[in-house]
Amino acid sequence: MGVCILSVSVPFSLLELASIREGDSVGQTLANSVAYARHAESLGFQRFWLAEHHNMQGISSAATSVLVGHIAGATESIRVGSGGVMLPNHPPLVIAEQFGTLEILYPGRIDLGLGRAPGTDPMTSRALRREGLGAEQFPDDVAELQRLLGPLDTSQGVNAIPGAGTQVPIWLLGSSLYSAKLAAQRGLPYAFAGHFAPRLYREALRIYRDQFQPSAQLSKPYAMLALPAVPADSDEEAHYLTTTSYQRILALFRGQPLWMKPPVQSMDGLWNPQEEAGVKDFLGLQLLGTAASMQGQLDQLLDSVEVDELMVTVDLYDPVKRRHALDILASLAQFQAV
Repeated sequence: MGVCILSVSVPFSLLELASIREGDSVGQTLANSVAYARHAESLGFQRFWLAEHHNMQGISSAATSVLVGHIAGATESIRVGSGGVMLPNHPPLVIAEQFGTLEILYPGRIDLGLGRAPGTDPMTSRALRREGLGAEQFPDDVAELQRLLGPLDTSQGVNAIPGAGTQVPIWLLGSSLYSAKLAAQRGLPYAFAGHFAPRLYREALRIYRDQFQPSAQLSKPYAMLALPAVPADSDEEAHYLTTTSYQRILALFRGQPLWMKPPVQSMDGLWNPQEEAGVKDFLGLQLLGTAASMQGQLDQLLDSVEVDELMVTVDLYDPVKRRHALDILASLAQFQAV
């Protein structure tokens, strides 16, 4: 008699870069993002986060807090947030005011995910006017944000108005072990960026759980794993559609603009063997194929690592196929609708 393996059920969320298709306008891109978020909400996805990037042709999520408000205003219940705000680029007071205002406008729906990378090149980072205050200041900046979003303290000379008392949930994001340790020490939820840096996810998630200290925000560890996915109606179609991701990551490696390009029948001639290996390593945690194929891939993943939530990036060229990909994800045995 065979052994029945039950799939683990977890909430699914989405990470959005507001990627611009080659030839499209930013306005059309953001309209597509709104339609994508609304469809995700209708299917029961938990969160819709936007990632901060600057000076990158092909990505339109630089004004992250503005887009968080835009998506929240176009939806009704899905949680909307940053995945993340790159804190070295911003004074904590500005972020506390922005996200505190968002929380007041959309109560109980806003998340503040924080990263310690600049999300851009050094020249652009300097242009963001935070020169001299880099990643080494990240722990202090996180503590300052926690204070500014906590109860109003009139003994302090500077407070976030609005922002104080809103208690916007703060998440720490990371692709190495650093933020896993800091999130554990501070008792904050943690998200690992497996969608572009898959190598350390097991170790980072283990360290986070092992070292977690309860806090006012969180009594026990809560970990999210981000991973790329190319859902399709056939495995053959998925392999075809994923060439859009291949071309964009290849452009990233080459320092070229990151426009989303149509899928191609073959990548032969577009990359060399070393580039192919690098791109596929970048996508090491990718879910690919039909619902049945991805269920098997997910069962294997979730059997080997403990996560409380999955955050998926769906890098498809056709907006209609991209929304349909959410239907396929929502049909998975592992999908826990909210």
